[in-house]
Amino acid sequence: MKITVLGAGAWGTGVAVALAARHDVLLWARDPTQVEQMRQARCNSRYLPEVALPSSLRIGHDFDLACRHAAAGLLLLATPMAGLRQTLLALPAAQPAVWLCKGFESGSGQLGNEIARALRPAVPAAVLSGPSFALEVARGQPTALVVASANAALAERTAQALHGEALRVYTATDVIGVEVGGALKNVLAIATGMLDGLAARGAPGAPGLNARAALITRGLAEMTRLGLALGARAETFMGLSGLGDLVLTATGDLSRNRRLGMLLAEGLALPQALACLGHVAEGAYTARTAAERAVQCRVEMPITQAVVDVLEGRLQPGAAMSALMARQSRAEG
Repeated sequence: MKITVLGAGAWGTGVAVALAARHDVLLWARDPTQVEQMRQARCNSRYLPEVALPSSLRIGHDFDLACRHAAAGLLLLATPMAGLRQTLLALPAAQPAVWLCKGFESGSGQLGNEIARALRPAVPAAVLSGPSFALEVARGQPTALVVASANAALAERTAQALHGEALRVYTATDVIGVEVGGALKNVLAIATGMLDGLAARGAPGAPGLNARAALITRGLAEMTRLGLALGARAETFMGLSGLGDLVLTATGDLSRNRRLGMLLAEGLALPQALACLGHVAEGAYTARTAAERAVQCRVEMPITQAVVDVLEGRLQPGAAMSALMARQSRAEG
């Protein structure tokens, strides 16, 4: 199958590398200089330097050519959430698309499916999500993902194309639930990173593994509450795109959002922490929008709000975590 991956960040590159062994894959990048560097070095030195790009993987910066390549195949959008709207608008009118980005769009507060439904209501679309680090996918390490769509044919075709020896892909219809899980796990990973960073300092009374388990569990409850308010199904959050992605992103050392939280716990302000990362940490841009949607839905999300307070400089990580632990307990759920 001919597959185009739009976006040559870490995730787009990782997926393209994984699929190039079985499909005719074109990886598109906006920057011609980046494209030339990848062609010559056969490596994405900026975003995924640990992985060699296979000779079969084509790389280009011609957007129209990239779209034509996928006309009868599969088009995967691996741009950041901030670029999803612009990319959808630029696609051929009838081209189905599967996006890989996770989060709420800043400004509109919309999920990917809400953006796509407003811009292209008659065109099939899907979202691919689940617990996955780009490096492990590119290296062919076992990974399980879920593709969700209201269009069963697109979901099945995507799953069949991506499914392989090391990549298991399930289908789902709860697009909202899959997207809410993918968005909020990044915010909750920042919170877990802050807690782990405080624990690493070893001060008396510092949080430990008990607190981490509590934070992740209560974070899952927050995720589920907002998802249900937006129309998702509860069981989705017990699956790959909910609990699975949350556990990976909140505890895995490859998680950029977790690392961001740890940097904040070291006392760095947000701009300094992001500069140290050198990559996009979607949770930093999703947190405020998620908190705003929670207010609109009258849903309590204290962990998400604590992350917003730290990101915007109103609280230090230690004070935010202490305030969460001191909250009056209520019935679990």
